[in-house]
Amino acid sequence: MRRISVILSIGILFSCQTKEKKIPDSPLGWEIFEVPVKASLRGLSPVTDEIAWATGSGGTWLKTTDGGLTWDHGVIAGLDTVDFRSIHAFDAVKALAVSAGQPAVIYKTIDGGETWELKHQEENDAFLDGISFSNPDQGFVVGDPIDGKWMILQTSNQGDSWYPISNAPIASEGEAGFAASATSLVVNNNNLWLGSGGMEANLHFSPDLGETWKKWKSPIMHGESSKGIFSVAVIGKGEVFLVGGDYIEMEDTTSNAASFSSEKEEWGIPKSAPKGYRSGVVYFPRFHWLVAVGPTGSDFSNDGGLTWENFSSEGFHAVKLGHTEEAIWASGSNGKIAKLKIP
Repeated sequence: MRRISVILSIGILFSCQTKEKKIPDSPLGWEIFEVPVKASLRGLSPVTDEIAWATGSGGTWLKTTDGGLTWDHGVIAGLDTVDFRSIHAFDAVKALAVSAGQPAVIYKTIDGGETWELKHQEENDAFLDGISFSNPDQGFVVGDPIDGKWMILQTSNQGDSWYPISNAPIASEGEAGFAASATSLVVNNNNLWLGSGGMEANLHFSPDLGETWKKWKSPIMHGESSKGIFSVAVIGKGEVFLVGGDYIEMEDTTSNAASFSSEKEEWGIPKSAPKGYRSGVVYFPRFHWLVAVGPTGSDFSNDGGLTWENFSSEGFHAVKLGHTEEAIWASGSNGKIAKLKIP
């Protein structure tokens, strides 16, 4: 009996070991899809490995439900002069689209993009930068500061109605947000993270969905309207990673990335930085990867952002992880949409 037990134990151990998947060393690049539009696509919201939405210039929206093989597309509410740089998709039929610039509007579709209904419109001085949801019902939209305070709207009914948070953070003179990838604001559970740029590059943080706020000055380059924090990715346990730089001097790698721990209130500076200005960054918990994109290429880190490697010359504006955390998608100029290729 003992010999049989030993043999069974060895067999079970071998079986478990063969099922273990080795974490790949790096991505293989991007699978780029053929899409029926040529718009600049900064709004991106993947749901699963098969379902993804995107929005952009000319009022463009598009959606795939078969992993990028085919695409539905159209113009949001006939607004062919409006740049919709933000989108949040709930599933294959429901999504919210947010404009950048004027008119400052939020539209919703509940029929897969066939029709879009206006849910909110701001005044003429508003500029909306991005959208993020903490759960399927509660979401936030951030806009550039007005009268010294950040504009942050919230919803508790999947975007059917919007209202300002009660305690918006104070903005410094010359501080602003970026809508380059619509990820300067991210929400994780009850935590709101907001990165800024311009004259100052600050990290604003709320642990209670906007009731109270802290602010830290970041080491990201700043001092001009083209410089600052462009994207924030939540790693976990109070840690985030920031990318940005200068969208005019795109090759500059100086102070274009940093990590931050809210528990320790400490900044971390990479030993090697992403290869230039980066407008988007995302955390891939499956492999503990960070992936950053910008117009000049794509980089990844497998050590929490300490070191970075350029793995593709393909440039994008935005990069996102699907709700089901199966796949990473990216979008960019001239109708470019892609999915990360994994070994």
